[in-house]
Amino acid sequence: MRIAVPPPRHDAVASGLRDGRPRRRGRRVLAVLLALVLVLLLAIGGVVAYLTSSIGGGIARIPDAFRGIDAGSRPATFGGTTFLLVGTDSRAEAPTTGIDAAPGVDAGSQRSDVIMLGTLAPDGEHASVVSIPRDSWVDIPGRGMNKINAAYAFGGAPLLIRTVEKLTGVRVDHFGVVDFAGFTSLVDSVGGIDVQVAQATSNAGVDFRAGENHLDGAQALAYVRQRYGLPNGDIDRAARQQNAIKALLATVQEKATTDPTALYAFATSVGDAVSVDDSLSNTGLVQLALENRNLRGSGVAFVTAPVAGLGREGEQSVVYLDERRSAQLWGAVRNGSVAQYADLNPTEALSATPS
Repeated sequence: MRIAVPPPRHDAVASGLRDGRPRRRGRRVLAVLLALVLVLLLAIGGVVAYLTSSIGGGIARIPDAFRGIDAGSRPATFGGTTFLLVGTDSRAEAPTTGIDAAPGVDAGSQRSDVIMLGTLAPDGEHASVVSIPRDSWVDIPGRGMNKINAAYAFGGAPLLIRTVEKLTGVRVDHFGVVDFAGFTSLVDSVGGIDVQVAQATSNAGVDFRAGENHLDGAQALAYVRQRYGLPNGDIDRAARQQNAIKALLATVQEKATTDPTALYAFATSVGDAVSVDDSLSNTGLVQLALENRNLRGSGVAFVTAPVAGLGREGEQSVVYLDERRSAQLWGAVRNGSVAQYADLNPTEALSATPS
């Protein structure tokens, strides 16, 4: 059964995150794009080679993320670099990502809760972040039609990569999983972030007033976790997550020129939160940062894959993507014109003031 719904609001971004426990161990993981953010921020900071080479060694690597993927069946490269980033809904007591990940903990043993494509455009001056709803009803290679987040549980990183490449026609160059718990320390390392809030809300004992709010790490965590009390629940919460990422980029860009020590503190915190595929070496990070040294936070476009409607497949609630508009979006990712796509499709772009 399929139920038609209007296109998502301008602040709508796909989400499926759930509230977790407040302590370090056992918090759920969230794809806050730190692999992409690391490259963006190091490029912005103007301290590329030193920071990247020294910090890159502290980032955990994921082995065999591209295992068994037939090179001949993959989409062609387009000159840019694309990261597939996920957060899982694991309830593991130990971290599943970052340098503190416990031996034997497999981040791919759970369904992915957040799926995002972060792309650095070929021109070195633009980037995009595209969210794919976790409940999107898609064809998973070898498994048939299912929710896209099931691909990670069925076959880990390799199957999710194949699924996303088949859906989008976009070649995935690198894969990352990010631990949500590191978000607090990252925000604190740069002295907090400033976010705009559409209306007064509260969550986890933190009050957010309408207008600009300066948030420390704990407050920012409450901000990105809020779902209840927002007009569109999970969709608004996902918009807040992207809004926080955007604010973090802006803050670090400012710190890069006024307080290099804070920039270094931020970058050294990344290893506590992120794991990336083992094909992304320290040298590769340096090269990416150099290639994108002219990138600024204002050059990053945030959008969500267009939704045609909601419905049910058996017992599952699912999201049906708009095939025509999705094809336009994926084409824009490949040719580096996501910002132009967002201008033409404002209902899919991140609002300046999400709920």
